[in-house]
Amino acid sequence: MKIIGIYNIKGGVGKTATAVNLAYLAAKEGYRTLIWDLDPQAAATFYFRVKPKVKGGSKRLVKGKLDLDSLVKATDFDNLDILPADFSYRNMDLRLETASKPTKQLLRLLRPLSRAYDYVFLDCPPSISLVSENIFRAADGLMLPLIPTTLSLRTFDQLLDFLDGHRIDGLELMPFFSMVDRRKRMHLDVMKNLPASHSEVLETRIPYASDVERMGIFRMPVAEYALRGPAAQAYEALWAETKQRLNGIPD
Repeated sequence: MKIIGIYNIKGGVGKTATAVNLAYLAAKEGYRTLIWDLDPQAAATFYFRVKPKVKGGSKRLVKGKLDLDSLVKATDFDNLDILPADFSYRNMDLRLETASKPTKQLLRLLRPLSRAYDYVFLDCPPSISLVSENIFRAADGLMLPLIPTTLSLRTFDQLLDFLDGHRIDGLELMPFFSMVDRRKRMHLDVMKNLPASHSEVLETRIPYASDVERMGIFRMPVAEYALRGPAAQAYEALWAETKQRLNGIPD
């Protein structure tokens, strides 16, 4: 089982759209796939038409009184399940603080699922917190959607400092450009300069596209209603590149 976090300190960068579309593509290829919506805003849960409710909430989950397996919901797509969000996740940091080994609780919860799934996608809340650190320590790979602006570069540097300061290594970092508008000079400049100093930046670029915004109308992955559009094609390329990067990591 490979665990992939989709994360950014900032919100509104295409994080949930990436998690939903890549999980869908993995499942479409026949991989047993789970997406865990850890964001109390519950956008991924909304896209898959599932009720954002976890009985007992984050309190019982962190205390070990709930098995993740019992909370899994099927989606409308073969091989693709979801662990829905819950509004109580807004307090998950407080719950984790009182647990033993507070930075490894998510990994503890996910381990029993290793025989049931090939890929687990974590749709992460936009913050840097104890929940974030749990995600960093549980994931094999961390995808980082970056809008090509100076503010995004600043948050990227903040994340790298955090990982270094907390001695989190062995995590495959996969930053990529998201919501790209090639009409903007700043976007073009950032996309030219960042890969020169960070070879880990993926080559695929997700365009700013109305097809992605329409996910909220259709409540399904882009490829289900705009298969030949530039956004669907870009997510296909991103998934192919992600698999390639993760292939070198042992299970």
